[in-house]
Amino acid sequence: MSKTSRTTAPVLEHGPVTERSAEVDGYTAAFVTFHVDIDGAPLLKGLPGDQCACEHWGYLFRGTATFTYADRIETYEAGDAFYCPPGHTPAHSADSELLLFSPTAELKRTNDAMERNLAAMTG
Repeated sequence: MSKTSRTTAPVLEHGPVTERSAEVDGYTAAFVTFHVDIDGAPLLKGLPGDQCACEHWGYLFRGTATFTYADRIETYEAGDAFYCPPGHTPAHSADSELLLFSPTAELKRTNDAMERNLAAMTG
C-alpha cells in the first residue's frame, strides 16, 4: 500500500490510546489519539537505555507531545511538524492527536517491548 488515511487505516485501541495505522513502503503511518495524559517512559523498560530506539517524523494536530533525551527536553504543540531521533522517552497530553511516520521494523521492536511492559504493569 502506498497510502493510508485516518479513515482507512485499521483501528487499534490500546486502553486510553487510539491508533489508526498502516504500513506504507517500509514505514508505518500512525494517526494516534491520547485520551489521557500519558508518560511513555515506563513502557520502554528493557529497550537500550530504557528509551525508544526508533526515529519518528510527525505532525501534531492537537495537544502537546514532549520527548525527553539524555541532554534535553523538546515539546511540540498543535501545528508543529517534527523529527524525533532515537534515544527518547515520550509523553503526551490528554486529547493530543498526532501523525507519526516510523520505520516499521524498528517500530515493531519498540511496540513489542511496550506491550510486554504494559501487560506486566496491568497483571
